[in-house]
Amino acid sequence: MSESQIEFSVVIPTIGRASLVELVAAVDQTPAPARIVIADDRPDPASPLDLPPTSVSLVVVRSYGRGPAAARNAGWRATESEWVAFLDDDVTVPADWCAQLVRDLRGLPSHVGASQARLRVPLPAGQRPTDEQRRTTRLVGAQWITADMAYRRSALLTTGGFDERFPRAFREDADLGLRTVRAGYSIVWGERVTTHPVTSRGGWRSSLRAQAGNADNARMRAKFGPRWRELTSAGPGRSGRHLLTVSAGGVALAALAVRRGRLAAGTSTIWALFTADFALRRILPGPRSRREIATMLITSAAIPPLAIWHRLWGEITVRRADRQPPAERPRAVLFDRDGTLIENVPYLTEPGRVQPVPGAGQTLAVLRRNGIAVGVVSNQSGVARGLITPAQLASVNARIEALLGPFDTWQVCIHGPSDGCGCRKPAAGMVSAAADALGLPARDCVLIGDTGADVDAALTAGARAVLVPNADTRRSEVDRATVVASVAPNLAAAVRQSVGRLG
Repeated sequence: MSESQIEFSVVIPTIGRASLVELVAAVDQTPAPARIVIADDRPDPASPLDLPPTSVSLVVVRSYGRGPAAARNAGWRATESEWVAFLDDDVTVPADWCAQLVRDLRGLPSHVGASQARLRVPLPAGQRPTDEQRRTTRLVGAQWITADMAYRRSALLTTGGFDERFPRAFREDADLGLRTVRAGYSIVWGERVTTHPVTSRGGWRSSLRAQAGNADNARMRAKFGPRWRELTSAGPGRSGRHLLTVSAGGVALAALAVRRGRLAAGTSTIWALFTADFALRRILPGPRSRREIATMLITSAAIPPLAIWHRLWGEITVRRADRQPPAERPRAVLFDRDGTLIENVPYLTEPGRVQPVPGAGQTLAVLRRNGIAVGVVSNQSGVARGLITPAQLASVNARIEALLGPFDTWQVCIHGPSDGCGCRKPAAGMVSAAADALGLPARDCVLIGDTGADVDAALTAGARAVLVPNADTRRSEVDRATVVASVAPNLAAAVRQSVGRLG
């Protein structure tokens, strides 16, 4: 197979780092990706991203600060290529990275679901690495790190992609890797080498902030059982020692409170020994400067209780989620237009040819009568292609309202597939805009449509989705929707699934 036959897209989640510009330029090379997707995960960006011009399609999608798992999902759902390569926005790739990626992917059998790059973390010369820097070096050789990881699209469809319940860059990549392997795929090492910068700007509190990852460990245990570390090659943790340290310290404080001197002395000695051992393990490999030693002593005393707190909170959160009642009734139902609300007529220009699907009028009337907002979210690339004029589009939409009643919001994307907009489904732009127009969070909305792009747009925005297949819906779209959303045989059934029975 030649390089030109390897079809891949590149997805880069970002929080707006300055290094993004250089990275985009580095992947805009030959052999060219089918698309570069930037997943903007800034919660409320005040300005657009500073991006260089590219020779290939560049698309920006939004994930609204929901974390790297949600950003990567938003990114790959905006692609159509056989392979999706994920890069972190702070890595550095060589000038021939695209060629190296293609060589890694060429000839891989269909059971290989992903190709992992080899990471390089350069350390400052002439000094021992700090504790913070050593944490970064653990990425070297670690399994399934998504700093540079190419997934086969079929593997992402089978697994549903990243689990967005992992809110930070920790364990979400191991979770997807393990689910990919359990789905029958293998993950192989490639020969390409990507440079990950060493972290050195987090300050003395960085090791304390890192303890929040213990909550993600709780989710991994809930999903995969007590052997999850072995299954993901995560290595042994310190939860047991931290628990002993915290227990000894707690008993010592309680003994002091009730004036049990000997018990207090014994347990405080145990606490001190565990804390000193932990501190020494962190001090000895480091630069041993006064500042570093002081930081290690302070944080080694603080880390065990913080780690245990986050782990307990994670366990509580996981159990609460497992016991959560079914989702509340949505406050808005959004509809795709062609093939969902009305019969699909490609590039419809004549209002007289508008024909609602069976039951559409009654279904919408019931929703309105029960105070549930209704809206339309529709791709109309015929305008960009010159096949429909804006006036014709407006006339057709007016006819739809005349037949089916008024909608609370209309969101229409008139761009073409290669225009790189953030509104065209499967991007989340129109779903998010509809929710904003209705004054609702996206989670209170459900989108009903007939394609995988409808499902992906809803999920990326944080809304729910129901697929109503028709003759044009691909089987793969139906199969995936049964896993990540839901499927209904017709419009009325989709509404019943979404909101329950209405009077």
